[in-house]
Amino acid sequence: MVKIIAGGRKNSGWCAEACAEYEKRLRKPYNIEWQFIEEEKLVAYLRRWPFDAAREVVICCDERGQNISSGEYSQRLEKAFASGKDVVILVGGAYGFDDFVRKRADFVWGFSRLVFPHLMARLIVVEQIYRASQIAIGGPYHHE
Repeated sequence: MVKIIAGGRKNSGWCAEACAEYEKRLRKPYNIEWQFIEEEKLVAYLRRWPFDAAREVVICCDERGQNISSGEYSQRLEKAFASGKDVVILVGGAYGFDDFVRKRADFVWGFSRLVFPHLMARLIVVEQIYRASQIAIGGPYHHE
């Protein structure tokens, strides 16, 4: 399972519609569970949140993170699932994350050197999860 912890309100409008389009195509272990935390409380929540390294792989989305290919991302997810772990993806709000949160993550993922609005980042995360699932099964969605 993939759990996405996101800062801000629940997806609505165009973001909810676009995310739902990818989510309906996903199957275990790529199924998504969302958790939304008020932006002002997100970092404090994550500081108290008990990361469970035995059960979870935590990916923090941050502009300072490492840029990887979709294939490499798929491999990371597959490795986590093969070891029996869930994947937790952190998507910040407008102010992102502090060093404490980034250091606790197993991987800090930067989509590019550009900065994206947090709703767009949510959509990118969901699309890349779908793409990773297709890469893993050799589906037609991803083209090299």
